[in-house]
This record gives sequence, structure tokens and C-alpha cells, in this order.
Amino acid sequence: MKLVSWNLNGIRAVEKKGLSTILEHINADIIGFQETKAQDDQVLEALKEVSGYHIFSNSAVKKGYSGTAILSKKEPIKVTYGLGIEEHDQEGRLICAEYEDFYYITVYVPNSGNELVRLKYRTKWDNDLLEFVNNKDKPVFLCGDLNVAHQELDLKNPKSNYNKTAGYTQFEIDGMTNYINSGFTDTFRHFYPQEIKYSWWSYRFSARLKNIGWRLDYFLASKEALNMVNDAFILNDVMGSDHCPVGIELK
Repeated sequence: MKLVSWNLNGIRAVEKKGLSTILEHINADIIGFQETKAQDDQVLEALKEVSGYHIFSNSAVKKGYSGTAILSKKEPIKVTYGLGIEEHDQEGRLICAEYEDFYYITVYVPNSGNELVRLKYRTKWDNDLLEFVNNKDKPVFLCGDLNVAHQELDLKNPKSNYNKTAGYTQFEIDGMTNYINSGFTDTFRHFYPQEIKYSWWSYRFSARLKNIGWRLDYFLASKEALNMVNDAFILNDVMGSDHCPVGIELK
């Protein structure tokens, strides 16, 4: 099986750039989207040319903001939406799909914002998400835009961004470390411990062309789930968003 995650930064925008063709090329068995920026009916409309998938969408109360979706070739046993915590679940940031052998959870972790105005809330989100995934009774794949660069090699300019820019503060780094310490593995780093590869680039200053980027998108695997993983990848050549897809292949 091939499991993929992709922050679209607007599903309707990517649909106009050939989303259905891109999805055929990726050919994932399960793909999670973040930042659909659309209501559930608009997500279905944007995917009307896509066939062969069961579609699940979790949109934010605020229109045109946040939102997640899962496309799955095999119908899940059960699908749930959100963390079950009202203050977190107004923004459509999480979908959990249960399968026979594992949970696939796609998540769009809140950005700490300009001048880090949302950092305190983000820290609470990290803690609540960790509790949510640790309570699962099967192997877990947690994927999505986790809005953090965990190590210095996960962003182009670590020194100038440290504790100044959302996504590279010690609070956020510690949040990711907490997942690792609780038994989750960053699958890309597991297979490629020193490889420099990014998954997000600013639209400004020709950042993608110059490869001035950040690795913000992850596939984390619980201890049992890691045993199922054969490889991890980042699809830098897939265009359409300011993020690119990331994923894993199962044995």
C-alpha cells in the first residue's frame, strides 16, 4: 500500500491545476489532504473528476479556512472527525480512519502565527493530539502538516528562524520530540537520517526554485506501525501547492 499526505493550500485552486491528473500520477491507496479551504460540498465538487476513492471531509466552521479530507480506495471500518475537544474541533483539522490493521490519521496542526500569537494554543493542541493518538488500540500512522521543522536540517535557515518564526520555536520542537519520546518515529528520518529535503516553500522570493524551504509535512508511525513500513518519500516534483506530497510505502 502507498499512503500519502498533502497540504493543498486550497483544494479548489489545485483542482484548476489538474488535481485529478496529479492524483492518478501519485496513485495512493490512501491520501490525506490538509488546508482544503472549502466546505464539505465544495470538496466533493472539486473531486468530481476523481474516481475510485471513498471521500471523507472535515471542514472548518469558518468558510475558506483550514479543513482536511481523506481519500481511500478501501472503505474504512470507521471514520471520526476531530479530537473530541470543542475548542479544537471548530477548524476541521483532523480525520481518523480506522482500518483492519491500523489507524490512518491526517492532521493540520495550527500555525503559531505571526509574532507567535497562537503559540500557547498550539502547545495545548500538541499535547491533546499526543493524548489522542496514544489512546488508540491499533498501530497508528499520523500524517499531515505538523507545522514544525524538528531538526536544523529540516529548514534552510535555522539560525535566523530559531525562536522567532512559527514552526521553529523550542516549544514546537519539544512538541515533536514528545511524539518521538512516546514511541512514534519520523519515517522519513528513519530511512534518510541526513538527507536534506523540504516539503514547503514560500511563494515569495522564488523560494521553491532556489530550494529555500522547510520540512513541515510528516508521516509518524507508532512502534507497531513502523514494522509495516518499507520506505518513506517526499515528492518534490509534484506541483500545485506551496507544499508537496509526502508518504510511505507499506510492506
